[in-house]
Amino acid sequence: MTLLTVVNGVCDIVSLDRFESVYGTNDPNAQTMVALAQEAGGEIARRADWRRLLKSLAVSASPELLPSDYQRLAPGGAVRSAVGECVRLVTNDAQWAVVAAVGSQAPYCHLRGREMLFSPTASAAGATIDYFSGNWVLGDPYEERDFFRADDDTTFFPERLLAKGLIWRWKRQKGLPFEDNLAEFEADLLQEINADRGSS
Repeated sequence: MTLLTVVNGVCDIVSLDRFESVYGTNDPNAQTMVALAQEAGGEIARRADWRRLLKSLAVSASPELLPSDYQRLAPGGAVRSAVGECVRLVTNDAQWAVVAAVGSQAPYCHLRGREMLFSPTASAAGATIDYFSGNWVLGDPYEERDFFRADDDTTFFPERLLAKGLIWRWKRQKGLPFEDNLAEFEADLLQEINADRGSS
């Protein structure tokens, strides 16, 4: 499914005429649909650790600049040394100052802004950082980004979630009852998250 097919499917449900194009049109309903789809897609991408958004970064030195699509670290051992052992993540700046000053044989890392710091610095070479990308839209040709830019854009998560998120947002914006649609969206989101994780 594409942005256009998702929006037209929603139009069938909310009693709007279908669109030939939604992106870049002057039709206020189409513009609203695209804006709501952007909002829904961003929320869906942030609320789950979608496997298709999981990426790895090979570290060469400390500090290592994280890629522009970095959104968050993968949970549970996101940083591994070259020999495969987990690198302990220090989240507090004061604790990191102590770790960096004292030194240790065990590898530690600290995320400061968009840089990952390592102690000892030699432990950075060959390390791997697993992270979730903020780019949830796939354009044509293969272009990952975090916003819609064309009718034929697709998402890295199930498009039916985008449709469900769009329906309740449209109804809320128009002052219509939307609670049932929101509950349906939440239930489907949980189901798809579990399916993506391989659980039921």
